[in-house]
Amino acid sequence: MELSIYNIKGQETGRKVQLSDEVFGIEPNDHAIYLDVKQYLANQRQGTHKSKQRSEIAGSTRKLGRQKGGGGARPGDIKSPVRVGGGRIFGPVPRDYSFKLNKKVKRLARKSALSLRARQNQILVVDSISFEAAKTKQMVEMLENLKISDKKALIILPVQNNFVLLSARNLQRTKVVTVNELNTYIIMNSNVVVLAEEAVAALEGTFNA
Repeated sequence: MELSIYNIKGQETGRKVQLSDEVFGIEPNDHAIYLDVKQYLANQRQGTHKSKQRSEIAGSTRKLGRQKGGGGARPGDIKSPVRVGGGRIFGPVPRDYSFKLNKKVKRLARKSALSLRARQNQILVVDSISFEAAKTKQMVEMLENLKISDKKALIILPVQNNFVLLSARNLQRTKVVTVNELNTYIIMNSNVVVLAEEAVAALEGTFNA
C-alpha cells in the first residue's frame, strides 16, 4: 500500500511511502485481536475485590432459636448468610485475572489491527512530528490541519518525544505512543492512526524481526 506523506501543516510533501503488505496488508484475524484486547484489559484489573464469608463475620455463634417448634426454618447463628449482616455466599475473593498469550498471537493481533486501519483508509503518514515546546495549541493546530480534530487519534512516534507527549496530554481523544508501546487495544480504540515517517520503518522492523 502506498500513502502520501504530509507535513504537520496538513500539506502534501510530494513524497510517498510504501507500507509493507506483511504488516499493513494481511487478512485481519478477528479472534487474535479479541484475545489480545482481552488480555490487555484483564491485565488492567487489580483483582483486589473481597467480601467477608461466614467465618470472617464478627458475631456470636449462639443458635438464635430452638431447632423445632418455631414455626419456621431452622435458625442458625447471626452470621448466617440468609440474615442481614451475615456472611456472603460465594462472594468475590482476590485473584489474578492475567493470562498467557503466545507472542505469535500477539504479533498477529497487532498486524491485524494495523491492516484493518489501513483497509479502512484510517492511516496518515506525517514526515516529522516534533515541537519546540510543550504546547497543547500546537497539537490542536496539527490535528486541525490534518482534518482529524473530531476523531480519536493515535499518534505513533519512533522514539519518545516529551514535547509531543505533553502537548497531547490534555486532549482526551488524542494519544501519543512510541513503537515499543504499541498494543492492539489502543489501535482498535482509535479512529485514525497518525504515523511519523520514521515510525513506519521501525514498525516494519519490529514485526518482521
